[in-house]
Amino acid sequence: MAVRRLDPILVDRIAAGEVVERPAAAVKELVENAIDAGATSVEVTVEGGGRRLIRVVDDGHGMTPDDLELAIERHATSKLPDGDLFSIQTLGFRGEALPSIGAVARLSIVTRTADAETGSSIVVEAGVKGPVRPASAPKGTRIEVTDLFAATPARLKFLKSDRSEAQAVAEIIKRLAVANPEIRFTLSGEHLTSLSYPPESDGELGALRRLSRVLGAEFNDNAMSIDVEREGVRVHGFASLPTFHRGASTHVHFVVNGRPVRDKLLLGAVRGAYSDVMASDRHPVLALMVDLDPCAVDVNVHPAKTEVRFRDPNFVRGFVIAAIKEAITRFGFRSATTGGTRTLENLRPQGAPLPSRGFSSSHYRPTPIRPADAFSGWQAPLDQQPRTAGLAEAQSTLPDIAFPSADSRATLTEPDPFAEESPLGAARAQIHGTYIVAQTPDGIVIVDQHAAHERLVYERLKRERAASGIGRQMLLIPEVVDLDPVDADRVLAEAATLENLGLVVEGFGPGALLVREVPSALAGGCIKALVQDVADALTEWGQGASSLEARLDAVLSRMSCHGSVRAGRRLKPEEMNALLREMETTPLSGQCNHGRPTYVELKLADIERLFGRR
Repeated sequence: MAVRRLDPILVDRIAAGEVVERPAAAVKELVENAIDAGATSVEVTVEGGGRRLIRVVDDGHGMTPDDLELAIERHATSKLPDGDLFSIQTLGFRGEALPSIGAVARLSIVTRTADAETGSSIVVEAGVKGPVRPASAPKGTRIEVTDLFAATPARLKFLKSDRSEAQAVAEIIKRLAVANPEIRFTLSGEHLTSLSYPPESDGELGALRRLSRVLGAEFNDNAMSIDVEREGVRVHGFASLPTFHRGASTHVHFVVNGRPVRDKLLLGAVRGAYSDVMASDRHPVLALMVDLDPCAVDVNVHPAKTEVRFRDPNFVRGFVIAAIKEAITRFGFRSATTGGTRTLENLRPQGAPLPSRGFSSSHYRPTPIRPADAFSGWQAPLDQQPRTAGLAEAQSTLPDIAFPSADSRATLTEPDPFAEESPLGAARAQIHGTYIVAQTPDGIVIVDQHAAHERLVYERLKRERAASGIGRQMLLIPEVVDLDPVDADRVLAEAATLENLGLVVEGFGPGALLVREVPSALAGGCIKALVQDVADALTEWGQGASSLEARLDAVLSRMSCHGSVRAGRRLKPEEMNALLREMETTPLSGQCNHGRPTYVELKLADIERLFGRR
């Protein structure tokens, strides 16, 4: 078959498959155009999940009639004045969005500049362009896309339900709203909850308000601020406390030079930063902005411009990890406020809402009940109890903490007014040999003693390793470990680093290593498994001491679990208070090594509302 030149309209439709894969992609391109045009307000409306209608209205600079006619031509753009693809400072730059959309749908554009008396309009239907006509229009641009993929009906079969497509559009608007807090965004239409994000102009505080609207109101009280700069790279934004997390990474937002991206390198950096304080199956909530020289990042590596490539990816990854870790350390022992909220919800009687703030105890009239009924949950069925059960019988059925005795599972302490002023308060009781109850000036704190002490021991071991190095133990009989030759060579290449970390190895023939010394903390363990883990770490994380230190940190974490106070152990009052004071001075003590909270805090006002006192 002879080679032939394709029809221009067919070329446009083929190209549209890369740019406009679903309605959300079309919305993304149109809203990014509005942002590049200097819009301060962007209104988006969708019907049928965007398949029947997409309308984007902005108050940007608008276009002249000549610009409008060129804008629908392929590879025509105003965003590359000098043609330099390595210094891109706008969201769009290829000039493909409008012609691609017009090739597979009906595209209508009405626009006007501030100094024009009238606006201009044009219609493109299935790739066929109409003339530019005068039109009445306010300053800005109004774009309507109807019957998306009508010119390529086969594409409609690959779309999801209208609801799913509408939710994808909402996700796009959320990500653009995170990146541009100074712009008003509104989204309305079928199969979705309307979104409205007012403009924020108060710098960091305004950005946090916008994030709280997008990521949820609870994020405001559980966010850590980040703002660091080094070697021309600035990382700023907000990240959640380690104990405030989600089951998926959909609440992780990255913005590189104002462009929302889904970058594997940055996502891996976030997981690395939280690996020591969060379970592997959980994800933080965050919005990080990375600002750097446009020449140091390539944004022209993905058809939809959702991925980027850094000139120095190792530096960027390491810097992001360091920035997040610094914030986690700076916020010390803080734990998520949601722990106390969930506790109060669990304490609330089943089916009974919390009293409103307007509740007054003077209007409360309790229903008379028999004494035995009050303790029916703690004693035998009422038909087996005397109807005149007295107070002494009722007391005998109460939980241990109410009436401690020599063999009780609760330990009460004497008040300590000085300790009560500390952030975690003064220990008042230990219940079930596991939980410490402390009183603070404005509430109570419940501490899981094993989880808290596990983190304290872990951090202590890491400090010792950093201060004096890992202690080594020489093997009485050196052990030979067989590995894949490539893995063995990779380990030998890092022999000097491994020696500083407590593992001394030598070559022992092709694919074999001779282990002479191991870290004292790991003596008695399976040496072959240890060496294999080190080889795997070098393969997975790349060369360098940091990955090996992270591997040893994981070992120290497992050790600390066995070296900490066990659940069920009775603690003296001074031991409980010492644990609380050490938590207050130890970074990361708000969560255990597995990412679970070490304590929850209940505010007195919330407890009073629980009992109808407020």
